[in-house]
Amino acid sequence: MEFSNRLQQLPTQFFSKLAAKTSQALAEGRDIINLGQGNPDQPTPEHIIQVMQEAVADPKNHKYSPFRGIPEMRQAAADFYKREYDVNIDPDTEVAVLAGTKIGLVELPLVFLNSGELMLLPDPGYPDYLSGTPLAEARFETFPLKAENGFLPDYAEIPYAVKEQAKLMYLNYPNNPTGAVATARFFEDTVAFAKENELAIVHDFAYGAVGFDGLKPPSFLQADGAKDVGVEMYTLSKTYNMAGWRIGFAVGNPKMIEGLNLIQDHLFAGLSPALQLAAAEALTGDQRCVSELVAMYEKRRAVLKEECSRIGWQIEAPKGSFFAWLPVPKGFTSVGFADYLLEHANISTAAGSGFGESGEGYIRVGLLVDEARIAEAISRIEKLNLF
Repeated sequence: MEFSNRLQQLPTQFFSKLAAKTSQALAEGRDIINLGQGNPDQPTPEHIIQVMQEAVADPKNHKYSPFRGIPEMRQAAADFYKREYDVNIDPDTEVAVLAGTKIGLVELPLVFLNSGELMLLPDPGYPDYLSGTPLAEARFETFPLKAENGFLPDYAEIPYAVKEQAKLMYLNYPNNPTGAVATARFFEDTVAFAKENELAIVHDFAYGAVGFDGLKPPSFLQADGAKDVGVEMYTLSKTYNMAGWRIGFAVGNPKMIEGLNLIQDHLFAGLSPALQLAAAEALTGDQRCVSELVAMYEKRRAVLKEECSRIGWQIEAPKGSFFAWLPVPKGFTSVGFADYLLEHANISTAAGSGFGESGEGYIRVGLLVDEARIAEAISRIEKLNLF
């Protein structure tokens, strides 16, 4: 028995390979500082856990959920967007509840692309954006994110033939892996670009809560006309340390939301009502946990910046997300440097080339260990005499 052509054409899962390398090193008894992961290291806030515990104990939550989510969850998503971004969302027609936003990101090419049709993806970008294209038998082209442009795409550089054919485009700010943050003006330009070229926009807002130096990252949906052309994906994984809970949502253009809901009608039978009630509490309850989390990441960022500067490693501190995008020393490739750090310093990082060709020359590190471990990691690198 053979796998289908679609399954055989799926890209190698970048993060599973990275995790395997790190796990092997740990199995050897080595003291690995894991800066390669994207898994939040803090627990889910207690008030969210308490609601989940109470909801799980209630027999009415042991039944199937409505296919398209319970009203409390959809309303919570709408209330969240109104409170945080002053964006009006119709909970009945402009919200799709997702078992993690990765699912929606993989589903959308299946929803809107026919065989051979084209989508646009950022380079570097989250590797799992590639997963939906072979499943939809679609094509993709990438657009580069360059340091000199603040890791924002330059739409004028995208070839006319590519713009003419493309039907779907993915964006992600605050950005994984670069830590760049978009501006309100950029999102306005994006809406104009989408309307001019008749393509749909998907903005992955996974790190929307994490901005530094007093900056609140803008939502794509704050731009005039954004709901005419696109949707935004919001996950609870990062904002509320709920990565293992697997819940998020999409909001925006009603036609795109209906497409997501329709495909999910056929693939799933709804999320646990208890899980959705806990998520609703996260979105609408006490938000002090979010500001405290961002402050913690900002302290870790400061240590990384100070320690790298101390050893002569010139880096650009991230403006948002909990990732930093660090240039590799001369004489190394991204993979070569990541492997060198794992072998000689017991530090796990993510090679930039794993995020696309434009990621060559960088490694991604996460601010997901405490300040002492970050400082120790840089001290270990200092002993390698690379800077």
